Formats: sequence, C-alpha cells, structure tokens
Amino acid sequence: MQRYFGDYGSMFVPESLVNILAEIEAGFKKAKQDKSFQKELADLLQNYAGRATPLTYAANLSKQFKREIYLKREDLLHGGAHKTNNCLGQGLLAKYLGKNRIIAETGAGQHGVATAMIGALLGIPVEVYMGAVDIERQKPNVQRMELFGAKVHAVTCGSATLKDAVTEALRDWITRPDDTFYCLGSVVGPYPFPSIVRYFQEVIGREARQQIIDQTDSLPDAVFACVGGGSNAIGIFSGFLADKDVQLFGAEAAGKGVDTNEHAATIHAGEAGIFHGMKSLFLQDSDGQIIEPYSISAGLDYPGIGPEHAALHASGRAKYLPVTDSEALAAFKLLSEKEGIVPAFESSHAIALALREAKNFKDGASLVINLSGRGDKDLDSYFAMGTTNE
Repeated sequence: MQRYFGDYGSMFVPESLVNILAEIEAGFKKAKQDKSFQKELADLLQNYAGRATPLTYAANLSKQFKREIYLKREDLLHGGAHKTNNCLGQGLLAKYLGKNRIIAETGAGQHGVATAMIGALLGIPVEVYMGAVDIERQKPNVQRMELFGAKVHAVTCGSATLKDAVTEALRDWITRPDDTFYCLGSVVGPYPFPSIVRYFQEVIGREARQQIIDQTDSLPDAVFACVGGGSNAIGIFSGFLADKDVQLFGAEAAGKGVDTNEHAATIHAGEAGIFHGMKSLFLQDSDGQIIEPYSISAGLDYPGIGPEHAALHASGRAKYLPVTDSEALAAFKLLSEKEGIVPAFESSHAIALALREAKNFKDGASLVINLSGRGDKDLDSYFAMGTTNE
C-alpha cells in the first residue's frame, strides 16, 4: 500500500481520526490475506454485481471514425456504475471490522446508490451526504437510495455539490469514529483510502486487459476514462500501467470552458495543496482557497483529483485533457443514436475525448473507453435542456 504517490498523498487529518485510519489500514491488510473475505467478495462480485462486465465492440462508431473502438461496460454492473465494485469491498470491510453504521458522500448519486444497496444487502444502516444542487439534478438516484433504506442528508453549504458532501461526511465521521465506517467513493482522501479504493476497482483493468487480448490478440493503443476523483480511471488504468506502449487518457470536466472559472479541470488549472485529508492538485485562488468547481456531470464536479492521478500526470504516464459540457452532451447523444447505449454524463466526457483524440491515431488503431456508468439518471437533465444540446 502506498502512502505517497510521488509527491502526493499521505494523511492530513485531525488527531481523533489517526487511530481509526490505522485500524482501517490494519483491517484491510488482514482482509486481503483472509481467504474467507476474498471468497465472499469474489462471490458477490460475480453473483450479485454481475461481473465480469463485457467489453463491447462499438461497430458503428468504429466505422465512422475508422478506429477500432471498444467499451468496457461498467454501466451493466448491478447498480448502474463502477461504484458497486468499491462499495462491495468496503461494505465487507466495514462488516469485517465490526462497524454498525456506514456513511458516504455522493455527487452523481451512483456511489450513494451503491453504498445504500450494499448496506441493505449486509444489514448495515447507511446515511449519505449529498449536495442540495445534486439532489435536484439526480432525483432518480436519491429515490433509489431512499428505497434501499438509506437516509439522505441534503448539504446546503458552499456550492452544495460533491466537495461539500465530502466535507460534511468527514465532519460526521470525526464525531462517531468508533462505530461508523466511512465508505469513501473515490481514490481521494487520507491514506489508506486511495489505495483501498484502487484495490477494489482494479478488477476493471484486469478484466479489460484480458478481454481486449482475447478479442484482438493484442493490447489497445489507448485507454480512456473520465476523471473526477478518479476511481473508474485508476481502475482501468491499473491493468495497463506496465504496458508502456498503451497510452492512458483521463477526461476532465471543463464545464463551460477552461477559460472561465466554471469548470472542474484540476490537472489543467489546479495547484498542489492539502484538502480533504490528502496532498494533491486542487482548484485554488491566489490565497489558496478552494475554487468552487462546475460541471454538467455531478460526479465530476470536484475541485481536486486523486493523488495517484496527480503523480501519473507529473510523470507523464497519463495525459489528462479537458472536455466541455457541450462536447460531453454531443457524445451522450452520439453513443445513444449510433450504438443504442445511453452513457452517464460522466462517461460521456471519456467518449468525447476518445473521439476527439482518434484522429491522432492511425487507421485501425484500437481504443478502449471505460463506460463507467449508465445515463438513466441524466435523462431528465438532458431533455430539460431542449435544443441547447444540439
């Protein structure tokens, strides 16, 4: 387990959380070696979550762009997104540690849904913190959380989005660390969470690597994923990090454009700082205060990025490029019309980036896109825009 990724990571928390983080670290290390834990996790991933998810050849897009385009279908996972992988793992870890309450933060609602779903499965009460703005634009996911028996707390402070939901969840945890497990949804936060979430999301990369080899007898030329905190991206990237000929691309949310303050493109505009218990890159003003991010996709509406992504950017192993709302909406529409697959707004950023970058690859190059979630939750928002999405 890595405490630091290059210059980024570590643990910057109140003293009251140091011992509980040490407990989680020790429990996680033990669980990784526990055959019964691993057997239960593997069984649930297959028979509850529905793994392995397929790698789908996008025939129509491939013909149009003259590149071989494949979609890693995390949208087909039970719950509708990659978040189920991590929540199953952390839910079992909470049970393993004897915790009787789980809390979580959520932006687009997929992590909240997955946590609520796993809490119902394991019989552990769940409370979810969600920005009031996100509650309004992701009502279907709020309804699902409540149906699973979770209590959803509307966060009204700050920008009332993902950043503030994380802050409120951390405040809750500080007051009840002994009986509460914080199921953190991305590869962010204090050590050991970035390593824990990465571990439970690595299944995406393992599957994708073997599937593309099985289908094409070779590795892809490039892999694309959207990046907010970065869990789906680090999950699929992990399968190809050692393959230096495979290019890795992260699509950041540029909102209305990186020339405005209404975006969440941390790699493009962020600076090193400490926030939410970690050292990473964050959107900040000249005084070091966090800038409120903006994106049409609630799951990418975060002012920072996971420390491993910051390190991958610094080393040049992965490229992180901004994608605007309008580009993502166009990709949302195009995939729906050409392949009969409705992607989440978050995943639409990865699709848009892959199609934009396709011209930089030779004809017939193979591109793998991580389709991190399905777009049911975004349909109301899409159609409410009317002709603005044309």
